[in-house]
Amino acid sequence: MVIQPTLISMNDLAVTYSWQGKSTEAAQMHEEVLAKRKLTLGHDHPDTLTSMHNLALTYSQQGKFTEAAHMHEEELAKCRVILGDDHPVTLLSMGNLGFTTSATTTV
Repeated sequence: MVIQPTLISMNDLAVTYSWQGKSTEAAQMHEEVLAKRKLTLGHDHPDTLTSMHNLALTYSQQGKFTEAAHMHEEELAKCRVILGDDHPVTLLSMGNLGFTTSATTTV
């Protein structure tokens, strides 16, 4: 079983890959972290939502706007239920979904 500090380190490495422009490596790492967080923490844990958010951003970076929008939609729905409509993370999710959706209509 992967423990939480390992997943945090893996997430941080994936973010670093994104900053370096290594979106393929970042996406692979984010996908792995998301899968393991769903398994160990559950689908509705805040860290799992963070992983969904990070993966969606990476998909956007890769130009995979449809995949990013789907991920943001799922994340936003969970944020609304778990955190509430007025929580800062929920509002961030709304903004990211709006941005991604606008990108899909202009591509």
